[in-house]
Amino acid sequence: MSVTYNVNLKYFASIREAIGQGGESVSTQAVTLQALRDELIARGGAYAEALAHGRAVRMALNQDLCDASAALSEGCEVAFFPPVTGG
Repeated sequence: MSVTYNVNLKYFASIREAIGQGGESVSTQAVTLQALRDELIARGGAYAEALAHGRAVRMALNQDLCDASAALSEGCEVAFFPPVTGG
């Protein structure tokens, strides 16, 4: 039996620019951040380019930086953003 989660996505910086929106709500059967990223890449187009596995993409779950194995939950917030450098 598969579980479906409703999650809120947020995109920042160059990822937001590539995808053309700052966020969206999606229904997913992904159970981890990596599985969700894979689903988004499978959409093709700007999603595949901006979130490609060869690209450095940071992910946060409910405003906490997480690795790709973090588990999703109903109503969670997932953010995708490029690594930030600064001075």
